[in-house]
Amino acid sequence: MPMVKKTLKQRIVDASLVLFQQDGYHSVTVDRIVEYIGASKGGFYHNFKSKDELLYEIHDVFISYVIKQSQEAYDQYNTPITRLCAMVQTLSQVFDVYQAHIIVFYEESRSLPEEYSVLIHKKRDQYRDILQKVIAEGQETNDFRSELPYTIVTMAIVGMINWTYKWFKQTGPLTMEEITEVFTDMILRAIVTEQAMEEAIQFMVKVKPATETGFIN
Repeated sequence: MPMVKKTLKQRIVDASLVLFQQDGYHSVTVDRIVEYIGASKGGFYHNFKSKDELLYEIHDVFISYVIKQSQEAYDQYNTPITRLCAMVQTLSQVFDVYQAHIIVFYEESRSLPEEYSVLIHKKRDQYRDILQKVIAEGQETNDFRSELPYTIVTMAIVGMINWTYKWFKQTGPLTMEEITEVFTDMILRAIVTEQAMEEAIQFMVKVKPATETGFIN
């Protein structure tokens, strides 16, 4: 199957990821980005009104992916435990699929003006709302421990996985799938009630044999 030719917008994003990681956001000019890919400044400004909008786009690519995949996971599964496991997998996977985007954004996000920060916070709230809904529903069905504030549980999950960008290496000893199994094991052990433990174990067994995941009776 022939490779699909990348659009100029995609090529600009790809070039900026390389250059921003190499020299930092402030050191890289629009001139340098277009020179890197053999394009014109007119082509750049046809796709982005500024370098700030380009940095915002880098974030929007991966957060939109997470929101879409998380909503699909919510719709596909019908219990809080299966939904949570699928959403943990989605959030973890983005750090592999969009590793360069995430590294650049987290390292350079303070450079963005307020107008973009507001948009970013809205997108992040949208994702957290989906996850928080799952936790709250799981507490209502007695699948998740109700004595744990669902807001804090949500933030703890997001915070733990978000930090992956600092240490995950695609050439490291563990794949992101294996790391996700560890995350899922830790989260379920922490928040699942005794009543729901059997379902949690069964779900983990479907993903990988329990003797390998460590999630066993």
